[in-house]
Amino acid sequence: MSEISTIDKAKLWLSDTFDQETKDAVQALIDSNSPDLEDSFYRELEFGTGGMRGIMGVGTNRLNKYTLGQATQGLANYMLQQFHGEETEGSAKSETSQISVAIAYDVRNNSKEFGKLVADVLTANGIKVLLFKDHRPTPELSLTVRDRKCNGGIVLTASHNPPEYNGYKVYWNDGAQIVPPHDEAIINEVYSVKFEEIKFDGNDDLIEWIGEEQDDVYIDACIENSTYQDVGKGNLNIVFTSIHGTTYTTVPKALEKAGFKKVDLVKEQMIPSGNFPTVDSPNPEEPAALEMAMDLAKITNADIVIGTDPDGDRLGIAVRNLEGEIQLLNGNQCNTILTYYILDQLKKQNKIIGKEFIGSTIVTSDIFFDIAKKFGVDCKVGLTGFKWIGKMIRDFEGQEKFICGGEESFGFMTGDFVRDKDSCGSIILACEIAAWCKANGKTMYEYLIEIYQDTGMYYEGLINVTKKGREGAEEIQNMMKNFRENPPKSLAGSLVEEVKDFKEQTNFVVSENQKHVMNDIPKSNVLIYYTQDGTKVCVRPSGTEPKIKFYVSVKQDLNSKEDFKATLKSLEQKIEEVRKDLQLN
Repeated sequence: MSEISTIDKAKLWLSDTFDQETKDAVQALIDSNSPDLEDSFYRELEFGTGGMRGIMGVGTNRLNKYTLGQATQGLANYMLQQFHGEETEGSAKSETSQISVAIAYDVRNNSKEFGKLVADVLTANGIKVLLFKDHRPTPELSLTVRDRKCNGGIVLTASHNPPEYNGYKVYWNDGAQIVPPHDEAIINEVYSVKFEEIKFDGNDDLIEWIGEEQDDVYIDACIENSTYQDVGKGNLNIVFTSIHGTTYTTVPKALEKAGFKKVDLVKEQMIPSGNFPTVDSPNPEEPAALEMAMDLAKITNADIVIGTDPDGDRLGIAVRNLEGEIQLLNGNQCNTILTYYILDQLKKQNKIIGKEFIGSTIVTSDIFFDIAKKFGVDCKVGLTGFKWIGKMIRDFEGQEKFICGGEESFGFMTGDFVRDKDSCGSIILACEIAAWCKANGKTMYEYLIEIYQDTGMYYEGLINVTKKGREGAEEIQNMMKNFRENPPKSLAGSLVEEVKDFKEQTNFVVSENQKHVMNDIPKSNVLIYYTQDGTKVCVRPSGTEPKIKFYVSVKQDLNSKEDFKATLKSLEQKIEEVRKDLQLN
């Protein structure tokens, strides 16, 4: 049987199942023979293990009323199976027998409308909804699921993607993103739903609107879980920007409540907008996104600059470097400072008893193994994404205490009150560290150098290769196939000694010429190369963008602060050599 053509797929959307506005938009694509027609219909927008993300518009490969409706109907079907009339193992008991779901949404175009649409599908299926009245950060949704004893949660967000994107993330009753076995089971339910089966006629009587009262619960929890001492908070100069995102609702209030007196806001960027008018990309990983904040820091003589992404789960931190200039730290550097400080404080308070752990991911720096070893705690590692750190917390609840966790993509969480990365708690902690450093006559940057002298200096580089559209997706697949079948023999002059393949779940040890089974982490299309001198290269396709990513980590001993610049230059050169060896110029 021949595969249905793209135009025939599009014509299916001209039936009475779809509203007139949708039919008109599809007909316009067909009539104009627009190149967007192919990309809009050549496949189904993937509902992955955490949800989905895509360009907004009509079509099966777009985020719209019908793809969102299909996802929500599938989720509703699954939740009705799981929770109706019985409690499943590990579930949070609802305040009543009524199944309930909390919904939040970020500042993106259509997010508020999508939030109500999703609520309508759930209430049409008899499920109660706790719906935020306005924009709220993703971590507040995570806390709300647990605080209000909901069976699940949904956030409408596309994180830091361009303005034409939106997305949909699903949380389970522990406040963490869905993981096995629920993720695959929900995916199966979603793909079994036909568009004509979606129940769109909601019941507003089943909606409870929530807002400021929940902010207070969240902010108090952030302060409680992110505060270790009170030193110099009134003397720290802070610049903060929400980059037009959701944290305008929480972070300024949280900083004030935590005792920080000198906070300057980038006022133009505190205005919520899905068009992100003052930046090319609302991504705090990129220095350009914090340019306005850094300019303000020059005027206010700020000690620390902080920005967050649109849904408020990730943060970028910039501090004064050795030349006194504001410099953006990378995600691993931020998390190194935060993790080391927390464990050092707990050790001084005699709160480490050997049954604690920190969480990390396979693409994150290996420095966290060294830090964990120093302070006598375990470092557990999962696949990319905070859902796996959330799973660690649930898996070891009652056995080991979770301290903190982070990943290289500018995400961190303190304590387990939120089961996802959390910028607000991390900001309070970062500002406490900055204040403590200033009171002790040093900067956070100098504190980082002190940590490197203790652990060895790690330095990382992320190389993104973008391949858009159908051809790009195939090219990325071919690149992964080639790297899997023809791994490099050496990188930056050091022989490759291990090749870990998380798709095949094998670890090939070159010196033994033998593959070992590696099944402690679920399968994923990820490769990691380790060389004899400690260089680590991780290769994986992005799950949310048309990119293949190369995470490079290099290491060298650091004997003194005076050696820092030379060591940094040496490590930067080594990353450049890795780039050339992988032919990524």
